[in-house]
Amino acid sequence: MKRRRQSKLLGQFLRYGVVGGIAFIVDYGTLYALTEFAGLHHLLSAVLAFTAGLLVNYILSILWVFRGERSWKPAAEFTAFAIIGLIGAGLNELIIWLGTDVAGLHYLLSKLISTALVFFWNFFARKILLFSK
Repeated sequence: MKRRRQSKLLGQFLRYGVVGGIAFIVDYGTLYALTEFAGLHHLLSAVLAFTAGLLVNYILSILWVFRGERSWKPAAEFTAFAIIGLIGAGLNELIIWLGTDVAGLHYLLSKLISTALVFFWNFFARKILLFSK
């Protein structure tokens, strides 16, 4: 039974990695486009891009990663998912600010570092708090 749970968790983690990759492409591409082509400040672009990635992540997580494990009503579930995402967005902003404005890294490099760190927060917070059926 323990092996089955571990295998299921690993499968979910791998699927979440794929979903995270897709959401990252949306997030990173939007960040780049809004900063370079729309002329927005990189921190404002980062918030808007993170939101776009969050929506993609939510939809794909419900449909593919955590399917059949919904234990909340949809409105409450999305609210909790979004709160976890907002905490992730705060971490994202903090890491990008520290990397870019404090350490002098290019904003896209700071975003890569942020993505790697926030990925783990998002997966485990959502798994434990929302989809631990």
